[in-house]
Amino acid sequence: MNPKYYQPMDTNNWQGRIDSRENFEAFRWHQWIRALDLRNTELTPFTGTAFAFLGFQSDEGIRRNKGRLGARKGPESIRRQLSNLPCYFKKEVQLLDAGDVVCVDGDLEKSQQVLAQAVERLLTLNLFPIVLGGGHEVAFGHYMGIERYFRTIGKKNPGIFNIDAHFDIRPYPEGGSSGSMFRQIADYCKETDQEFPYFVAGIQKQSNTIDLFKKAEELNIRHILGKDLIESKQEKTKQQIDDFIREQNHIYLTLCADAFSTAFAPGVSAAQPLGVDPEIAIKIIKQLIRSKKVISFDIGEVSPRYDSDDITASLAKTLIFTVVNMHCLNEDLLIDIDV
Repeated sequence: MNPKYYQPMDTNNWQGRIDSRENFEAFRWHQWIRALDLRNTELTPFTGTAFAFLGFQSDEGIRRNKGRLGARKGPESIRRQLSNLPCYFKKEVQLLDAGDVVCVDGDLEKSQQVLAQAVERLLTLNLFPIVLGGGHEVAFGHYMGIERYFRTIGKKNPGIFNIDAHFDIRPYPEGGSSGSMFRQIADYCKETDQEFPYFVAGIQKQSNTIDLFKKAEELNIRHILGKDLIESKQEKTKQQIDDFIREQNHIYLTLCADAFSTAFAPGVSAAQPLGVDPEIAIKIIKQLIRSKKVISFDIGEVSPRYDSDDITASLAKTLIFTVVNMHCLNEDLLIDIDV
């Protein structure tokens, strides 16, 4: 792990209330988290269910995409929100903080390469990666790490499920950005003769050009408009997602905070007056994880600079809480099954 682009866990991000030092059922996440230093070459695979948080400190993709800067501090803000979450899982579950990959001197490509190495390492260690952006350019490095790991063990590349207001398939003649990741992945899949199964829910027409809709059709990208993610169309949405799930062996789940309206997520790089109801997004996340095919998760574009009262970071916390608890529920490792 290149030390220039990697920082180990900062314990200052994991502080909070302590109700008991002995009773695990009174514990909060900051009492259960442990450091995982990816510079350690002697690490061996973990047994059981274990989650590894990995930050991606980058604004470079957003800068190239002409968005509002500030997401570089997202991992720190999200961790502080996660700290006080209650432990609803059993003691067998492990929480690990694998530190941060850092974009240095605007070298997004190198930082994405290091992120891919880190994600591949986490998967090799039998961990469930939860990557905290940073700009949504986190998705390219994250995906490449999964793809490298799957290639090593002889598995088919995963399907991608994205909750987002944007397709993020813009051209990238001057380098990748926070708006081009999935086109980069599509191009890589074409070059390596692999399928490109990509589903995005929450698309806003005012945020995507006609050309991008045409490109999405050309790439066989399935999508659901944000306006259709409503209770009255819940059964149709569920069926569309179930069809996608059934076709995949594994799923990489990614989420951009700008999928939500500014009422729920003011602290993002591209503010969205309209957006997905968080309750609907949580239902989708539960549906996906219930399939037992989701192998990794990330959230991008949480920007503390614009995040009044940490509303967006708190939403990220709630989404991650859902991911962890649903995964534990699948493994019968949840104390309270009402999640």
